[in-house]
Amino acid sequence: MESVIEVCAASLASVKAAAQGGAARIELCSALSEGGVTPSAGLISMARKVEGVKLHVLIRPRGGDFVYDAAETECMMADIRMAAECGADGVVIGALRCDGSVDEDVCRAMVDAAKGMSITFHRAFDLCREQAEALERVIALGCHRLLTSGGAASAFEGSQRIAELNRQAAGRIVIMPGAGVTAANAAEILRLTGCHEIHASAREKADSVMAYRHHGVAMGAAGSDEFVRLETSQRAVAEILDAINRLP
Repeated sequence: MESVIEVCAASLASVKAAAQGGAARIELCSALSEGGVTPSAGLISMARKVEGVKLHVLIRPRGGDFVYDAAETECMMADIRMAAECGADGVVIGALRCDGSVDEDVCRAMVDAAKGMSITFHRAFDLCREQAEALERVIALGCHRLLTSGGAASAFEGSQRIAELNRQAAGRIVIMPGAGVTAANAAEILRLTGCHEIHASAREKADSVMAYRHHGVAMGAAGSDEFVRLETSQRAVAEILDAINRLP
């Protein structure tokens, strides 16, 4: 089975770089420093114009935990409709209850709203109390794919657990390792887990084109550098793809 790389991208430049590097699919989001939130309609519409890649939109109204109230749930429902109207191929969802279980009510509402689209359950799964049980809930919801690090800090560290989840899934859902994926470890992660899809950001530092630079003022976290940002690298994506394509 051919290996697939999905790239998490938070800008139009990153989407284009991912496509040029050979990514099969984009997880489009904003604010990756927050773990990703839903991107704007404008970014989705422009990303949709990039040829050669499937476009999946992250549905997450804020950073922090994945327990959502009624207003936040309504916001996510509206964002799913917006993503569909902008031509997205899929959405990336997830919600938990306070006890660490999958919030089936909120997730089912989102799955119903996304009918006809591909649905990925995101790394909220990695904060679940009981992953084996949570996987069955995600499958029962009708999700097509699960993004996970196996509950570890990185997919490589969680590879044994991901392998267990993949065996449990038994083809009922695609298990996609993600977190800390690089060209140096991507093939080994797939080999250890038995998975055939992998998720990476493949980002590198990009220097600002600003000639005038007023330092000492941060627009985000204190001490952040407004003249350096992280963008997906075409080269990094291509290197990951080459590494996983070398697998037997």
